Amino acid sequence: MTKVIVAGAAGRMGRRITAMVDQHPQLQLAGGFERDGSPEIGKDLGELAGIGKNGITVAATLPEIIGQGDVIIDFTFHESTMKFARLAAEHQKAMVIGTTGLSPANIEELRGLAADFPCIQSPNMAVGVNVLFKVARKVASILGDDYDIEIVEAHHRMKKDAPSGTALKLGEMVAQGVNRDLNKVGVFERHGIIGERTDQEIGIQTIRAGDIVGEHTVYFAGAGERLEITHRAHSRDNFAKGAALAAAWISGKANGLYTMFDVLGLQDL
Repeated sequence: MTKVIVAGAAGRMGRRITAMVDQHPQLQLAGGFERDGSPEIGKDLGELAGIGKNGITVAATLPEIIGQGDVIIDFTFHESTMKFARLAAEHQKAMVIGTTGLSPANIEELRGLAADFPCIQSPNMAVGVNVLFKVARKVASILGDDYDIEIVEAHHRMKKDAPSGTALKLGEMVAQGVNRDLNKVGVFERHGIIGERTDQEIGIQTIRAGDIVGEHTVYFAGAGERLEITHRAHSRDNFAKGAALAAAWISGKANGLYTMFDVLGLQDL
């Protein structure tokens, strides 16, 4: 059995990850921790996750419980995630990272750290979204430059980063499909007299409202027709299930930086 530690265990995602880890036949919940000063520290992790008391209390820091687990699952905040990754590398513990908002510099550091531990990093752990990434790139390559590409993402009002990591990944995938560099052609905001749309630009627009779990739509708009591909998350369980799947997969793997494409066997598609 692979022993799992959950970062941000008392948060909305942390609780669902805890529940999905508890249900997975290859995983064993070993611990969870919260940010310093959290009122949930010391509470029963199973009770918080709605799976019943399990005698595992929420710790105040990762170092005090890191020896109890094999894999750390983290969906917290990019600055915290990097601190946890450095600790994981130091202790040679595997890690599953679903945190969004990681910068290119963060990803580059993760690549270096992964020489000392196996790590899965993905902006979205849901199976359907990872299929969408591949499908969107393929559609973009088929339709080519005759179709304008736009991405619209919607999330709850509490989400701190924009655009979402999933939307940025979608932008990268469709840009690959039409041989463009998203860093050069991405348009993330429009306001006022902006002039005509250029042929090369890829728009990524953001909505933040209410309790929307996550919605992403890719538009391929041509003359006289439009193709839309949408993924809607109805609950956080899809992300949490993907994280549990990734934790089971990474156990025993060689050091290195992996993605959900590796976990799902989509890398070569």
